[in-house]
Amino acid sequence: MKKGFTLLELLIVIGIIAILASVVALVLNPAELLRQARDGQRISDFDTLRTAINYHLSTGATPNTNVGGTGLAYRITVATANCPFASSSACTAATFTSSTAIGGTGWVNVNFTDVGGGTSPLTILPIDPTNSTTYYYSYAGDGSANVFKLTSRLESNKYRGKMATDGGTQNTCSTYIENTCYYEVGTSLTL
Repeated sequence: MKKGFTLLELLIVIGIIAILASVVALVLNPAELLRQARDGQRISDFDTLRTAINYHLSTGATPNTNVGGTGLAYRITVATANCPFASSSACTAATFTSSTAIGGTGWVNVNFTDVGGGTSPLTILPIDPTNSTTYYYSYAGDGSANVFKLTSRLESNKYRGKMATDGGTQNTCSTYIENTCYYEVGTSLTL
């Protein structure tokens, strides 16, 4: 008599493996893990930028002002209808650029090449991992007051609560993608 698996036994084993694979996929949720990884990158980028700008300010340098000389500069990495700043007039005055240049012409209006010692704390400016009309980086700076603010939107369930508790002015979050919900860091979160 030959020993082997019957068709019914094979189907049962395949069914069990399929159920286990489905459970693992539901528990791990790869889409959420990707959102968490992108949010981790956003938070890390902002920590790096905040440190670099604070170092720049500690050397006596100031953020660049807007071309109009108002003292305020607003920059967003993508052209978007969403306004990440406290006043809507700031969005009409904003410059849209995804340039990663560190000489004051990038999306952060700070010239990192003029810090003391001649070495910039950054080689390029980071941009949002997706850089879409929903998820993007923005910068507001006031050269006369030496203050700045960086904003972004977080997308993962794990991190998006930080947008409501970061101490900023854009913290009214119900759907987490409305115009009043941003992750804000900097020295003046009211810009």
